Formats: sequence, C-alpha cells, structure tokens
Amino acid sequence: MPSHLDPRRRTAIATLTAFAAGVLLTIGVLRFGPEPLTARREPLAAPAAVATAAPASAATVAPADEGVADEAALDTWPTDAPTPEQVFTAQPEAMRRAVAKLAPRTPGKTNVYALAFAADGSEDVFRNEAEYLDTLMARRFGAPGHTLVLENHPATLSTRPLASWTNLEAGLDALAKIMDPKEDILLLYVATHGGDDHSLLVDMDPIPLDQLDPDGLADILGKHAFRWKVLVVNACYSGGFVPKLKGTGTLVLTSARADRTSFGCGADSDITYFGRAWLADGLNATPDFIDAFGRARREIAAWETKDALEPSEPQIDVGAGIEEKLAAWRKRAAIGPAVPFTAAR
Repeated sequence: MPSHLDPRRRTAIATLTAFAAGVLLTIGVLRFGPEPLTARREPLAAPAAVATAAPASAATVAPADEGVADEAALDTWPTDAPTPEQVFTAQPEAMRRAVAKLAPRTPGKTNVYALAFAADGSEDVFRNEAEYLDTLMARRFGAPGHTLVLENHPATLSTRPLASWTNLEAGLDALAKIMDPKEDILLLYVATHGGDDHSLLVDMDPIPLDQLDPDGLADILGKHAFRWKVLVVNACYSGGFVPKLKGTGTLVLTSARADRTSFGCGADSDITYFGRAWLADGLNATPDFIDAFGRARREIAAWETKDALEPSEPQIDVGAGIEEKLAAWRKRAAIGPAVPFTAAR
C-alpha cells in the first residue's frame, strides 16, 4: 500500500476505512468502554479565538453528507503521511514501540509516571502541551522515559500513537505493569476541546474515534488499581469531570468550571491559558502541583480580567492522602531547573 495519499486512491481509501471501522466497531475492537458514549462528532471551531469549547448542540454530519466530509478530511490529510487506513491499523505496533521506550521505575522511592492525551488533531496547542509535559517530566522532575504521549496531530501520525479510547486503556495497562500501582503516582493530562455536555472531543479525521465523557474516563481509570493519581483535564466545561474522578488518593485539576469555557486555543496560539499558567509557569515556579494550581488560577484570572472574558474558574479537588503523598515524593525527587516552554516542531 502506498505511503502517500494518492488522489486517485482517495475514494477507495475512504470506502475501505469506513468498512474497516464498521467491522471493528461491530466486534468491539475500537471500543472497550461502557455505554452510553457521546456520539462522534466532526471537528468544531471554537466559539471565540481563545475559547476551547466544542458546543454539544452542534449537529452531526448527516448520512448523505458523510462522503463529502470524508473527502474534505482526506483533502487536508498530510501527503507525506501514511494513509488513514495505514495509521488506523498500525496502532497496536505504535503502542508497542511507545511502551518499549518507557524507563523502568527507580526502586526504593515513589515514582511519577505521566500519560499525556492530546485529543484534537485540528490544532497545535494540544500537541504542544503533551510534548512539553514529556520534556518537563524529563528535565524538571528528573524522570526521563516516564511519560507516554498519545496525540492526534498530522505531524506525528508515524511517530506517536493516536489519542484514542483504545490506546488510553492500553497505555494505562502498560503503565500499571511498569509502575508499582500501590506506591507510585499516575499523572494523567488530557487536553482538547470540551462540550457543555461534558464530553471531550477526540478527533483525527477521517479516522473514526470514540469520544470521552466523565463516565467513560472514570470507568477506564476504575479498571486500573492506581492508588495515587493526579488527573488534569484541560478543556472547556471540564469541571464536569470532578464529581466522577474525585476520590481518596486523587488530585483532580480542571481548567474551567462545569458551566464555563476556558481559553487559549486557536490557530494563532501555541499553548492554552491553563497550559501556560499551570504547566509552564506554575510547575516551573514550584514542583508542588497544588501550589502551582493556585498560582495558575490567579494568573488566569488576571488574564481574563484584562481581556474582559467571563472567568473560567479552574477547579481543584484534593482527595484524602494525596497532598501528603506528593509532598513525600518531592522530598526525594531530583527536581531540576525551570524548563522554558517551546512549541513542538
């Protein structure tokens, strides 16, 4: 099969992709999550240049228009990338390669492992934050090889596994085997557009991907015995995830209240407000995740006031024991110097 998207093959590829997706969905390969799931939607433009919202009320593509939508997606598919079908079928091997690069845990102390999930392939900001978290873990927190990056982006179709429901489950399965689930800390960072129904956009058109919602993410995490977790959801309306994700041993951070948008995405942006304030500014000022959140919330509020935006009001829930666990980890972690943010290239 050719490695380039030959225009003469687009119709055939679209047909094969749709057929393969239908078969796989039927036998349950694509989805290991519970019902109900938020229906898959097409990429949605943010309501404002800086808001990271994907309105839940947006109409899905009508069946008669699906072929047109698929052709449009293929027209924007990078010509130097594998075809959508090749990317789709290569995911098990992509995950195997990514997991093989993870470093073993350091015995005798608490380790932190991160999973970055950049879910919307239509904008650079989410990929930038996932890649920056990888850099931050290696250089700031002295944990190279402790980050698994799943991302949807045209530039990484051959180098990173897709951010998908299936890969998220597989990634957590792999981390559970490398980590000590009772001793180590899982950091999950999710960045994408969010809808006012608290669904998260998971998209790399024209590849069919299931969406994530609070019930689905909670179910995925509930299948894994990670005692200590830091769960970060950077998306509009992400406060809607707090009730489902909070619990003993868990720190939950979100970029917005359940009924508010957050800001900083768009084609002209390299990083979201929350990504800048918590990842880049907060965690470079302090290795304390909770203190960094307080700093980030104040910084975001100042930016929103300056720009006359409705406050996003980032949310936090500190479960019993996690603050003390993070403090114990910091005492023995090899904290390095600040790492300036740079956009992925």
